[in-house]
Amino acid sequence: MAAAGYRRGLVDLSKGQISREIFVNDEIYAQEQERLFARAWLFVGHESQIPNPGDFFVSCMGEESVILCRDRTGQIHVFLNSCRHRGMKVCRYDEGNTPVFTCPYHGWSYGTDGKLVGVPYFREAYHSKLDRSQWGLVKVAQLTNYKGAIWASWDPAAPSFAEYLGDFAHYLNQTFDGWDGSDGGTEILGGIQKWRVPCNWKFPAENFSGDSYHNISHRSVDIVGVGPSGSGRRDMPELNLAQKLHIAVPDRGHQTTAYLLPQAASLPPAYQHSSVVSDYFRECEAARHRQRGDWGRLITLVGEVFPSMAFLARQPRTIAVWHPRGPHETEIWRWFLVDKAAPQEVKDFLRDYYIRYSGPAGMTEQDDMENWNYAHAASRGVIARRFAYNYEQGKGTEIEHYEHEGLRLPGVVVDLTQAKSSEHNLRNLYRRWAQFMEADSWDDLMAQPHPAGVPQAAE
Repeated sequence: MAAAGYRRGLVDLSKGQISREIFVNDEIYAQEQERLFARAWLFVGHESQIPNPGDFFVSCMGEESVILCRDRTGQIHVFLNSCRHRGMKVCRYDEGNTPVFTCPYHGWSYGTDGKLVGVPYFREAYHSKLDRSQWGLVKVAQLTNYKGAIWASWDPAAPSFAEYLGDFAHYLNQTFDGWDGSDGGTEILGGIQKWRVPCNWKFPAENFSGDSYHNISHRSVDIVGVGPSGSGRRDMPELNLAQKLHIAVPDRGHQTTAYLLPQAASLPPAYQHSSVVSDYFRECEAARHRQRGDWGRLITLVGEVFPSMAFLARQPRTIAVWHPRGPHETEIWRWFLVDKAAPQEVKDFLRDYYIRYSGPAGMTEQDDMENWNYAHAASRGVIARRFAYNYEQGKGTEIEHYEHEGLRLPGVVVDLTQAKSSEHNLRNLYRRWAQFMEADSWDDLMAQPHPAGVPQAAE
């Protein structure tokens, strides 16, 4: 598949059509590993998972196993989990604490700073001439700690993470900041969930980019009202007053769904639980509005950081990463976030709610997995692959420089208040996907033209 062919037939955004080939084709999948996952910034883990020197957490970047660890001096590193001698994993545990990583195959050992510190028969077999300084663990090219979240890229030419996010930082911050608006005030609650789904990784990626059309899938969840306030997710009275928006940053490939409350709206009701829980969230909501001003009116919901990290910024506040495991399988990892400063009773309350709502046994996740599973399987056949998917919803309704009661939102916006549903965010995901698949350099990627035909908001 020639790199230049992605926007000439496979991803046709002028028609709102995308070929099924990009989901089921082995050659395209192999190119993704090189052109997307070897170049983009990827979420690895959270600093709260490795609080002490020697702590480690084994994560993934695309198909690569990596070690997130804190060395003896407290510095955070991300290494390829592969011995430089014959490639064996040097760490086969999910998490823990260690002074060294020792390969179980031939015994080479590495410090938590990645340096090769032990070589069996160094004097006898290598005649003391092996240059150990050249054979440490492979480090990621770039690493950043963003509000406690650890991100990394294999590409030394990639822009900084701040440049990679662009204007999308305004929306991602609601996930990693405290509920009261405090900067980076979150931590991971317990361990993480992992499970596999027989579908291409782009199915969950597009779903969490803002698929506002699949409400029928979660109808049973909405009816029983599993939200922490005691109501269904989509029938909260205060949200009926809000502008529901799709927001995308076209030159970056990130997108989210959000509610924007009017200035006169009252604060959302505190969760119906003990006084400790309800008081905590009521006080946090008031504090966030005081600290953030008009930005406190924005309620970010679900979103996607290109290519494969998703978040839910409202409860359940979670992070998900779609790890590709071949063109026909995805391994999903999910982290759960809580405020570091929250009382233990609040954390316990949220743990119970998260278990009930999200994950492989959660009420909504099972709906989604069944959809992705069967949609992928039904798209693999010779006949099925001849027919494109339709992504036409909301074409031509995008607004740049959207403003509401004095708050101007960065990015390109579709107002869903009347339209109810749009595939604008999904098109933005695949626009960036095609750009990555075609571009040979970051100069090309960062100089992508703004999509034509986007109107300006009325002043």
